[in-house]
Amino acid sequence: MTFFSLICVFVLEQWRAFPGRAAVHAVVGRVASFLEEHFNAGQAQHGLVALSIAVLPACLAVWALGALLHRVHPLLAFLFNVAVLYVTMGFRQGSHYFTDIHRALREGDVERARSVLAEWRGQPGVALTKEEIVRLTIELALVGSHRFVFAVMFWFTVLPGPVGAVLYRLCGLLAERWGHQQAPAFQKFSLPARTVFNALDAIPARLTAIAFAIVGDFEDAIFCWRAQAAGWFDRVAGVVLASGAGAMGVRLGMPLHRDEGDFLDRPELGTGDEADVDYLDSTVGLLWRALVLWLAMILIVTIVQALG
Repeated sequence: MTFFSLICVFVLEQWRAFPGRAAVHAVVGRVASFLEEHFNAGQAQHGLVALSIAVLPACLAVWALGALLHRVHPLLAFLFNVAVLYVTMGFRQGSHYFTDIHRALREGDVERARSVLAEWRGQPGVALTKEEIVRLTIELALVGSHRFVFAVMFWFTVLPGPVGAVLYRLCGLLAERWGHQQAPAFQKFSLPARTVFNALDAIPARLTAIAFAIVGDFEDAIFCWRAQAAGWFDRVAGVVLASGAGAMGVRLGMPLHRDEGDFLDRPELGTGDEADVDYLDSTVGLLWRALVLWLAMILIVTIVQALG
């Protein structure tokens, strides 16, 4: 049932991406703000309590409802799985940004590409060069596809019903919501959410990196993963980016022009050519091949379980 649930969700997404994602994120944001207001006393244990209140009841409710529907009829449980995955996954998450940037750069409209990228990132970038726009677009696509597709697929497969998908997505949203605050009190409060999310992300990130290596340049992907990933500011994301860059033979990371007139220093990821517009096509191909590989492996696991 896992494999066919995933196939149904991908078909649904190709027909129409989930239209209520912004509303769902807004609800989670309001819950996060409420918990932050009432529990944030500047200590990590308060963040752990808030995280538990936000995540555990939701996961328990999803598990109980899925089990109840399965007892009534397996088809109802199947439809419930598809519905939850449709909300928590997003193969086309950010795809309209990616497509608009790609089109704008093909047409030579760098200013339009900057504007779309700024909307996608949630921060301005008027000083970015064309090459920097391409690099950031590839990076956002690689990390986004991992966190909205491959990691969700992993936890959906590992945990019963759609509990894993809900657990991963909620922890990710809370870690992002609470973790962006720079004040020491917020950093301590967000530490449990960030720690739990990084722990949930660690194994699927490495599986995503392995998939990129298998469907791309295996030797360079593994080399970049081992030599460069640890230097990235987000080490889990660094695994995905370094492997993806090596698999495509493109250089990512590296310093970026900032609007203040200086540079944002970032380590280099990948080997080979400078990023240009053609590598946006390579990114799409890499992600589709990795998706087919993931689905093939899940299908094999499903068949083995059925025969066993």
